[in-house]
Amino acid sequence: MKKNEEWIGTCQGYTFEGLGVVKKDGFVYFVKDLLDGETARLAVTSVKKNYGYARIVELLEPSNHRVESNCSVYRQCGGCQLLHMDELEQASFKENKVKECFYKNAHMDVEVLPIITSGQIDHYRNKVQVPIEIDGNDIKMGFYRPRSNQIVEYDTCLVQTELSNDLIRSMKIWLKELQCPNVFRHILIKHAHHTNQAMVCMIVDTYPFDHMEELGKRIQETYPCVKSILVMQNQRNDNVILDGPVYTLYGDDFIEEELLGLYFKISAYSFFQINPYSTKLLYQKAIEFADIHQDDVVVDLYCGTGTIGLFASKFAKRVYGIEIVEEAIQDAKHNAKRNGIENVEFYAMDASDGANLLLENHIMPDVVIVDPPRKGCSTQTIDAILTMTPKRVVYVSCDPSTLARDVFYFTKHGYVLQKVQPVDMFPGTNHVECIALIQRVKS
Repeated sequence: MKKNEEWIGTCQGYTFEGLGVVKKDGFVYFVKDLLDGETARLAVTSVKKNYGYARIVELLEPSNHRVESNCSVYRQCGGCQLLHMDELEQASFKENKVKECFYKNAHMDVEVLPIITSGQIDHYRNKVQVPIEIDGNDIKMGFYRPRSNQIVEYDTCLVQTELSNDLIRSMKIWLKELQCPNVFRHILIKHAHHTNQAMVCMIVDTYPFDHMEELGKRIQETYPCVKSILVMQNQRNDNVILDGPVYTLYGDDFIEEELLGLYFKISAYSFFQINPYSTKLLYQKAIEFADIHQDDVVVDLYCGTGTIGLFASKFAKRVYGIEIVEEAIQDAKHNAKRNGIENVEFYAMDASDGANLLLENHIMPDVVIVDPPRKGCSTQTIDAILTMTPKRVVYVSCDPSTLARDVFYFTKHGYVLQKVQPVDMFPGTNHVECIALIQRVKS
């Protein structure tokens, strides 16, 4: 078929990104915003060698799971992909995505437990990074279109907090009034939901910049809950957002959040789970899977600011946390002291190097918890874990594809996958978090 040619087709499932799959004469087309089972008049938008893309011209037989999004820029913005699905269809999509990732990447037919959801589908994000673009006399602030650097401006983002939305609207006005937008690259906002403390970090290429003090003063006076105003000087020429020295313009260089009875320091570079409502459920389930006993030694690899490890310390004899980001380890040590927890040790090291250091010191954990970045664990890290021969490995993952790959490696070296639990950390998007329990096979 050629571009703009039309035909009537029925959706037969989804891609991992949530695009509808339609077949025409044995050729596969991917269609945005089309639900499984829906029939529509479609038009070809592009054709590749083995697949093509199409758009909906007219929806002929809509699904009962279709909903209308309240987001004014949903069709243009790349932030959310599933706002046209109701909660049941999103849950089904994400459970099947996990199952298919295991089948495709590990040749494993696994039973996936029903996804855990918090019920909080709007205003759940505690962090937003908004790019800034200068177009003549106009200041554009928003999110990128899919697969582009073109900014889609918005007035209200449904997954951000009202405070974050209001701050972005105010910043756009103030940058224009003070005539200082040219130095800006991004604005980072972190908003702790339970303590209601907020951080504004201005990411610029020049420090100091004109009217910097006045801008900070306006933020302070208008938003009393902003306890930290920072400036990060990033002079890189690539798309890395968070890099460079951080200067404190007002307040502390961190904010504090409460989670499951513990308090955590969050700085500009700190990783903290995006959705505080689902994070509680995620960590509770991870600790349940770990089945920690009072004489157990636990190793928390990729520990970040120490969240999971500090929760595990309530049940364990000793916890060791390993994280490559020095600032995160400093926060983790602060968090342990802040919460009066003494049976933990944190090391700023690469995960595989940290695991090997523990081995050199004859520390053989009963439980290893890993929460790696999207790329998953390195082979060296898994090999170090295998050498420590823990009884259980609890793998927390933000990418089921790399999770499946790593689980398969474990199963080839004396371990078995017991269960996989998806958690909906990102409602409205095609992302899904998972917890896998991997157990050593008894000899």
